[in-house]
Amino acid sequence: MNFELLIPITLIIGIVYSIKTVVDAYTRRRVIESRGSEELVRSLLEGETTRRRQASLHWGCVMLALALGFAGVELIGADHITPGTIALLLGATGLGNIAYYLLERRHR
Repeated sequence: MNFELLIPITLIIGIVYSIKTVVDAYTRRRVIESRGSEELVRSLLEGETTRRRQASLHWGCVMLALALGFAGVELIGADHITPGTIALLLGATGLGNIAYYLLERRHR
């Protein structure tokens, strides 16, 4: 694997995430400073908390399903990347997303 390519990709992802975080914080600050109603500020903060929980649940489901997919790849003894191993991992990712959808729907 070419690790020299991984460093710039990671750097770009880190920069983009940092910019997104700063812009979100600036937007929240502007809403609070504009003397928005207390209900608006409360709903903004509660909505953010809910989105964070849902994102954690979503990624937890996907990562768990991917871990099971990688365990399946190991169990079948695949040494090389083949369409079958890719299909197994894509299927695991899809199952993780479906599990998230079902869990999210149940909580509503």
